[in-house]
Amino acid sequence: MRESTPLAGWVCAPSDLACDPRFSRGRRHSQPDAPTRNAFQRDRDRIVHSTAFRRLVYKTQVFLNHEGDLFRTRMTHSLEVAQLARSLARALGLHEDLVEAIALAHDLGHTPFGHAGQDALQACMAEHGGFEHNLQSLRVVDHLEARYPDFDGLNLCFETREGILKHCSLEHAQAIELDEPGGVAARFLNRSQPSLEAQLCNLADEMAYNAHDTDDGVRSGLITLEQLQDVPLFDAYRQTVQREYPALSPRRVLYESIRRMLSDQVYDVMQHTRAAMQTVAQRSADGVRQSPPLVGFGTQMRMQSQQLKRFLFLNLYRHPQVISTTDWARSVVGDLFQVYLDRPQEMPPEHRERRNRARAVADYIAGMTDRFASREHARLCATSAAPWPYAMSRHWP
Repeated sequence: MRESTPLAGWVCAPSDLACDPRFSRGRRHSQPDAPTRNAFQRDRDRIVHSTAFRRLVYKTQVFLNHEGDLFRTRMTHSLEVAQLARSLARALGLHEDLVEAIALAHDLGHTPFGHAGQDALQACMAEHGGFEHNLQSLRVVDHLEARYPDFDGLNLCFETREGILKHCSLEHAQAIELDEPGGVAARFLNRSQPSLEAQLCNLADEMAYNAHDTDDGVRSGLITLEQLQDVPLFDAYRQTVQREYPALSPRRVLYESIRRMLSDQVYDVMQHTRAAMQTVAQRSADGVRQSPPLVGFGTQMRMQSQQLKRFLFLNLYRHPQVISTTDWARSVVGDLFQVYLDRPQEMPPEHRERRNRARAVADYIAGMTDRFASREHARLCATSAAPWPYAMSRHWP
């Protein structure tokens, strides 16, 4: 176990591969520097104060918001990603403020009802330019937030925006490139990499949802500790915990096993990434962009993490009770899309007056919380079903 490793052995001085706010590629709209904050701190603060960020507290991660006060939401997920990413960044000498800004903003474009809502909007927008939640997060910070008198969006730095756009289709990348030559979408066309900070947030996202979905899944009663014995990554820690603490309650066994699993994953990423960083010939943030991906697990941990991910997909995300929720959520989003498309007067003026109606509808729905979308569906769709498809049976309170 790596947990006994002295902290001083992992903390690094700032790396020459880290992004430096003094040399940022800048903002889309020129602004004077803030007197007391670097550019990445300023981005983080703008994200935290945005409307889209506040909405995350009422957006689904896996379980709908009403199903229990202690299940993760998009807000708590984003905070957990930020915590993991900052810890890793500090150990690797990367820029902590930048990874925090990316982590807090990476899900701003997520729809209500989690991936079910996203899938429904993708289907609705198939003939209208498509819908991608990563691209929607970029749209939120570039266009949809309306807070400043001189520009739309939050006017974030290139480096933060680059990290937010984790994935992008070729078609959308080409469209962004036309509007912003050499900008945040160029790497999807020239096959270069994003910054180390962006790569780190991407992996921290995966680590966070594997861990907290395991936690929420067991606490909900939809998966069991017994089922998790088939997952080598988790079960090794469970066995160790139960040997050391034979009288420990199942809840504490779960928490302690997940804590140890996450801790060893963090140390594995530190070790693997630190070694990979030494291979970069051009010692700069731009040198990272011309290198292969650098942030990741070692071979064994990557394989075990993928096994856990597959287990969660088959046993939690595809659980009949979760499927019944997602089927309902898709129908809600699909119904709302058609209503707003046919009756734009049901939307606020800033949406109904836009020329591209389908995109305006998608932007409006994507910005909704779970409960607002449910209320709108009940109000606008006379044949709507009961607002929540089932009551969650909780394994633990």
